[in-house]
Amino acid sequence: MIEHTKAFVDGAWVTASSGEEFAVINPASGGCIARVADLSAGDAVRAVDAAHRAQPGWAKLSARDRAGILRRWHQLILQDQDALAALITLEMGKPLAESRGEVAYGASFVEWFAEEAKRVYGQTIPAHQPSQRILVTKQPVGVVVAITPWNFPLAMITRKVSPALAAGCTVVVKPSEDTPLTALKLAQLALDAGFPPGVLNIVTGVDAPGIGHALIADTRVRKVTFTGSTAVGKILYELSAATVKKLSLELGGNAPFIVMNDADIEAAVDGAMLSKFRNAGQTCVCANRIFVQERVYSDFVARFSARVRALTVGAGDQPGVEIGPLINADGLAKVEAHLADAVARGAQIEVGGMRHSAGPLFFTPTVVSGVTPQMRMASEETFGPVAPIYRFATESEALALANDTPYGLAAYCYTRDLGRAFRMYEGLEYGIVGINTGIISTEVAPFGGVKESGLGREGGPHGIDEFLEVKYGCFDLGSQDDRV
Repeated sequence: MIEHTKAFVDGAWVTASSGEEFAVINPASGGCIARVADLSAGDAVRAVDAAHRAQPGWAKLSARDRAGILRRWHQLILQDQDALAALITLEMGKPLAESRGEVAYGASFVEWFAEEAKRVYGQTIPAHQPSQRILVTKQPVGVVVAITPWNFPLAMITRKVSPALAAGCTVVVKPSEDTPLTALKLAQLALDAGFPPGVLNIVTGVDAPGIGHALIADTRVRKVTFTGSTAVGKILYELSAATVKKLSLELGGNAPFIVMNDADIEAAVDGAMLSKFRNAGQTCVCANRIFVQERVYSDFVARFSARVRALTVGAGDQPGVEIGPLINADGLAKVEAHLADAVARGAQIEVGGMRHSAGPLFFTPTVVSGVTPQMRMASEETFGPVAPIYRFATESEALALANDTPYGLAAYCYTRDLGRAFRMYEGLEYGIVGINTGIISTEVAPFGGVKESGLGREGGPHGIDEFLEVKYGCFDLGSQDDRV
């Protein structure tokens, strides 16, 4: 299953200059599954060298040729879906069914942007002078650095890399040190698909701050795209300012999930289960705060709690498992701290509330009622299988509570009133709003947040624009010459 443990630079598998390696740990068992090349900041610059050399040739390829290579990559990813899914589960821990879904989801971005490569259109603008003509074209921004997280080790790479490659940019990827193996497998498939050397590079290493600083300080890097915490995003924002790089940031969230009195309660429970407990609650768009209107509060809590109580916890490669482990001890400690704070302030545990016997990083799916805005889990992203439920009285109160956060990535609302649906959609200060649905991620629509949840959009027709520069040309044709 594990084919490569070396980094991928300039079309070749390379070791760290120091010879150092780091361990990749299976969070379900705690065992070491591989030792991977531990590149230094200096090693990472070699990847920028390669990307910089490859940039002119890749940009000069026709859009059709780039699209053809991306389509081959897409086909190879789907052909290897089972192996990739097993690898994701091994190093990240999510249930195998979810891993298979992630492979399909990640591949969808490759297919989408293979098609978008041929649709980077320009404009002609009526000129301000009779003798002049104005053209507007779009060109690749240049070398891109993509820094990706552990929770979707395949999809977060393809969602960033595919539009960059389609636009004509070369890329250096720094995957999370928790989940480098999936990235290296993607690199092998890219090599098989025919990517020229240097077009896609994978830098592995545990010194994320040092590698990140080296990559972003390099003036040859013209674009940075990052998914991760808001705290780290702000650091990258500041570093990128020194060389005025283009920047995309998909940062933390604090998603509200609002259930109105007129909602279809069973549908709302279904949506909350999908949104909250996918990937054991370790997603940036999961329902972090569930607000339920007074008249249906007790009914929702009872139905939701019954469904949560029935969830199966265990290692992701076991049949029927729905909740896998948390990624590491820090993630588990945060879940326990949020829960202890809520209980100390008067919240009630309806289901769960304890570690699970499946292993040291497993936590029982939990429902907490009577949560208030003063509790830590109201203002911080829990990132675990804990569902806090708040009570509210009016539509305006729900909006105020939902928007009372510096974050603005995703929000959800369940209502059967059409007017209320539009009022909530327009009033929620979020980049993504799901009305009567708990799943909102798709390659065909723009994904991204507002406020401190980030900048830019990934996916949809907007996604490729993040990797293009607009160029304006003004042509003066001169006076007409009638000489033969």
